[in-house]
Amino acid sequence: MKLTTIVLAGGKPDEVAATQAGAPSKAFVEIAGKALVTRTLEALRAAPSVGQIIVVAPPAAHTLPALALADETREDGVRIRDSLSNGLRDLPPDEDVFVSASDLPILSTVCIETYLHDAVAAKAELTYAILERSNHERAFPEVPHTWAKLRDGTYCGGGFITLKPRVWPLLAEFIEKLGAARKNPLRLASLFGWDVLLRFAVRRLSVSDAQNRASAILGARVRAVVSDYPEMAVNVDRVSDIALAQRLVNAESTTA
Repeated sequence: MKLTTIVLAGGKPDEVAATQAGAPSKAFVEIAGKALVTRTLEALRAAPSVGQIIVVAPPAAHTLPALALADETREDGVRIRDSLSNGLRDLPPDEDVFVSASDLPILSTVCIETYLHDAVAAKAELTYAILERSNHERAFPEVPHTWAKLRDGTYCGGGFITLKPRVWPLLAEFIEKLGAARKNPLRLASLFGWDVLLRFAVRRLSVSDAQNRASAILGARVRAVVSDYPEMAVNVDRVSDIALAQRLVNAESTTA
């Protein structure tokens, strides 16, 4: 089974993109002489479970050599959810689609294959990647993340999701509401429920609790996929991450 794959490489030029002249977004910043998005595409293209690859990127980037491994390019949007809407356009509503970040400098094919195997096995309409802190910090203690403390561990998100396109309108609506409510506890409670917020506050919320509530909110089966491959969460969000990514890429080249 080969999954259509969307790579999100859009967005306005940020402080990361500003470090390299002509980079239309941070995905096109070079790490050890190769664009982040190219490194991501190389790992994806080598994965047997990856089918057609659609890259969503600024129009000015569509003819750049960095996207040579893409099967199709589509225009990005103002927000990530606009870009994902463009990527999902006209795809079969009931077929799983794999969505990947584009700024994953040390992404491995085995990481991709393992995630997709577990995501398909979950028989969910939406899956999202998470990584446990101790596992991540054993490999990359120098890579910073925002961590969520749950009853069964401390986790961060990874750079992957899968979804069936028919659930996207519900998810997009929820993301809109979440963005509007993120600084208002009462509005957050109306979305998640007081019980969920209180259990999270006292570290009694489990991964199972979280995915079950998400399933109830969206009216679709949602499952977290815990990955043992921390490279899926090594990305480039800040200018300081560029030098770190360079060191990690160089270290991999040395040991290869």
